[in-house]
Amino acid sequence: MGLKKKTGFKLAVFIMVLAIAFLVPPCREKIQDILVLFSTLDVDAVKAYILSFGWWAPIVSFLLMVFQSVLAPLPAFLLTFANAGLFGWVKGAILSWSSAMAGAAVCFFIARFYGREVVEKLTGRFALENIDAFFKKYGKYAILIARLLPFISFDIVSYAAGLTSMGFWPFFWATGLGQLPATIVYSYVGGMLVGGAKKFVFGLLLLFSLTVLGFLIKKIWTDKNKDLNLGEKTTTR
Repeated sequence: MGLKKKTGFKLAVFIMVLAIAFLVPPCREKIQDILVLFSTLDVDAVKAYILSFGWWAPIVSFLLMVFQSVLAPLPAFLLTFANAGLFGWVKGAILSWSSAMAGAAVCFFIARFYGREVVEKLTGRFALENIDAFFKKYGKYAILIARLLPFISFDIVSYAAGLTSMGFWPFFWATGLGQLPATIVYSYVGGMLVGGAKKFVFGLLLLFSLTVLGFLIKKIWTDKNKDLNLGEKTTTR
């Protein structure tokens, strides 16, 4: 099978999956219900929805995290808060972190398998171009930095990484390391989300992220200076 035929086949399969998800009435209605649920930003409502599945609740939570990573612009932190409230902060953190990692891996392989055209349809060209610039600026540190900053889309970074020459395992480990602090913080305080506690959570996470980012920037600056000094020494010889 030629390259064009393979590309066309992969695209047709992807479009078929999306068509089933959004055009088949039961699937479409279920997706709409989930979107409405998350649009309320109500942690208790999300907890009640997950809990309604009984023994399947952890699996449903896991699948929701993957779903929001791949297709839907849902606030993932709601799931993290809900998991902490339902399963305790330790088990909730493990569930949230592992499901987020699974979602990141799926996004990475969608990009690697289907290419930029499909990714642009899922994320938007403008958003993807901004992440491209971020990757060019920070190089090998881009994944780790992006995971530590709450205002950079987790999902778009995963898609963008799949479009680069980066190997999966470097991407996976950087994602896991960068995602872990936010998951722990969100999970630990997830049970205290009443009133102004939400602002406290975001403030704490932002402060932590900026602190870590400061160390990373210092590391990058030091590495660049070393490279420049090495280059100067080589030139003078």
